[in-house]
Amino acid sequence: MNRAAASTKGVLTGAKVLAIVVAFFGVIIAVNATMTVLAVTTLSGTEVASAYSASLAYQREIDAAQRQNERHWNVSASAKRDAASNVSVSVDARDALGQPLKRLQINVALQRPVDKRFDRDAVLAEQAPGMYAVRFADVAAGQWDLVIEADTDGAAMFRSRSRIVLN
Repeated sequence: MNRAAASTKGVLTGAKVLAIVVAFFGVIIAVNATMTVLAVTTLSGTEVASAYSASLAYQREIDAAQRQNERHWNVSASAKRDAASNVSVSVDARDALGQPLKRLQINVALQRPVDKRFDRDAVLAEQAPGMYAVRFADVAAGQWDLVIEADTDGAAMFRSRSRIVLN
């Protein structure tokens, strides 16, 4: 073996340092590019189309909530997910005297807190006086917002939003 070749074996040369630096920054740039593409392509949108319009509607929401509280309605809801990933939502609506609220149009929405693409909505059918129900197929497990809106003759009478966990 040549003495000159033996002495350069294992020596850190300029070419090796350049290769290490290029590889290091190449990995950093590749990971950043991948994360940027994934972040942009999975963005589901904004909560509202116009923040200004939403702020103008705020007082109307407060007034509607006060009118809702003055009615003293008792509205309870349950959502149950079965083994086949179907979710049954039932709502029991009663007035201040405990009498069933009949002929309401109740809309319910299952909304994913982090991805609006999976939102579901439906109109509940009245099963018995004051009892309304609907069934959603193929609903993933996890956290959801259950939004209930009840109308009478086109006028909003009740609104509720609850965070639920479906297992």
